[in-house]
Amino acid sequence: MGEILYEFGEWLETTPWSAAMSWTDWMFPVVAAFHYFSVFLLMGTVVAFHARVLGLSGRRQPITQVANEIFPWLWTGLGAALVTGFLMFSPGAGELFLTAYFLPKLFLIALGIGAVVAVRRNVHRWDQPAGIPATAKLAAFIALAVWIIALLFSIQVGQFVAE
Repeated sequence: MGEILYEFGEWLETTPWSAAMSWTDWMFPVVAAFHYFSVFLLMGTVVAFHARVLGLSGRRQPITQVANEIFPWLWTGLGAALVTGFLMFSPGAGELFLTAYFLPKLFLIALGIGAVVAVRRNVHRWDQPAGIPATAKLAAFIALAVWIIALLFSIQVGQFVAE
């Protein structure tokens, strides 16, 4: 499996956008800046929403109202982070597939996206007079932990790219 991913990564490094990222002085820093801002937007909305589910903030607003206000921003941050992250990844794709942190990072991001989708589909059930169920709070805690761990893995991958 590793050999197939490495070969795919090596091919990806030969694409026009990868070459542009590698050989222009301005493109990588501009894409990186957009990536970091989109990750900040994503993580900020993830933390804000899950803090509300956990009862740590915004208790006066119904959870569905918070979700309706936050999720468009969350999806925007996620989409921009995925596109810009892919562009940043492509110039060194072959080697990145061989690092200890990249595939777990991708797995955690996929898990985090799955958690966001699951929460979004079920959030309407949590607006109850008795409060948010304990299972929802546990799911929010786990989802928040997954996103934070994915961010930590991303930092490790970023250090590899910087070397």
